[in-house]
Amino acid sequence: MTCKVVLKKCIKCGLPETYETIEFDAVGVCNICRQRQFRDEKINWNERERDLAELIERYRGKFDYDCLIPFSGGKDSTFTLYHLVTKYRLKPLVVQFNHGFMRPNLLENNERTLKKLGVDSISFTPNWKVVKRLMMEALVRKGDFCWHCHTGIFAYPMQVAIKYQVPLLFWGEPSAEYTAYYDYQDDDIENVDEVRFNRFVNLGITAEDMQGMIEHDFELDPRDLKPYTYPPVRDLKKLGYRSVCLGSFIPWNTRQQSALISKELGWKGDQVEGMPEDMWNYEKIECYLQGVRDYIKFLKRGYGRVTQMSALDLRSGYFSKEKASEIVEKFEGRRPWSLDIFLEYLGISEQEFNQIVLKTVIPPHEPDFKSIPFGKKPADSDRWYREIR
Repeated sequence: MTCKVVLKKCIKCGLPETYETIEFDAVGVCNICRQRQFRDEKINWNERERDLAELIERYRGKFDYDCLIPFSGGKDSTFTLYHLVTKYRLKPLVVQFNHGFMRPNLLENNERTLKKLGVDSISFTPNWKVVKRLMMEALVRKGDFCWHCHTGIFAYPMQVAIKYQVPLLFWGEPSAEYTAYYDYQDDDIENVDEVRFNRFVNLGITAEDMQGMIEHDFELDPRDLKPYTYPPVRDLKKLGYRSVCLGSFIPWNTRQQSALISKELGWKGDQVEGMPEDMWNYEKIECYLQGVRDYIKFLKRGYGRVTQMSALDLRSGYFSKEKASEIVEKFEGRRPWSLDIFLEYLGISEQEFNQIVLKTVIPPHEPDFKSIPFGKKPADSDRWYREIR
């Protein structure tokens, strides 16, 4: 890993100054670490769990479904579904927004989980041609091709909640686990609502904005953007909705929860590009373009998924800073094999890709394309969709 500029980093977890929402205190500890410290030392989790039970009972048995659970099949949504069904005996409606890049192992996990738990589910896959155009526009505008995924995952389940009249929604971990858009020290529970959606989920681009950006060169039916459109607040208020994170009521631990769903549901992890093969095989297994997303983050901000997961495990005390540094140095910042597929989808060259990403780099980081090594080909990559064969 090469960086022309030495980035300031948190003295505890190693997150750099280019990390989203990060701030450092007088001794050099980041606000994400301070939030975690507050979470572990100050929150009365027994009281929070009583609040959860009371919330559930206000809705139980009063609608066709007790709650709606947005579901990707990753570790967090799978644990959320498992916990609410097995501990609280809820009857949920499970809603999945298929972003278009779900890996074979994930699809097998999903089928196994839904059948073992015995739940009703809906899966929606948007128009692929529209998705590709949205990916390109978001990449150019924000250096983040996942706008359709961000917005679809959070907007579409809200639309389903209105359609099926299910006012209670449970998501997985709160954003305070990873960023400071919301703070564990806030008195109020983090609501997964339109304010949150506009604050950081949609990258500052509404579906209406996106329509204006692409309709001049793309044959677009305005209805194609409905899956990415947050429903009117008046309709949600009329429903009497509550949209919250399970992790606001119980302490979140991805390692323990992943082990639990593996044991109880047969949930299987997977190798993610750019990650050590023997570590974090539970993290971000949903998408075969995850390697590209992490690579763009590395180019823009000077760190990737390995740094982020190392920081999380350092806060949890799973290993030392020395070991974290070794892992980051060994694995971070490789060009992913999946970039070739991504470039096929968008119809651009790697040079064009690099020039687009360069315009979104976060100072003081400066990427050095010449020094970036190639990563390994993922084992399941022959089963990924290709535009060109």
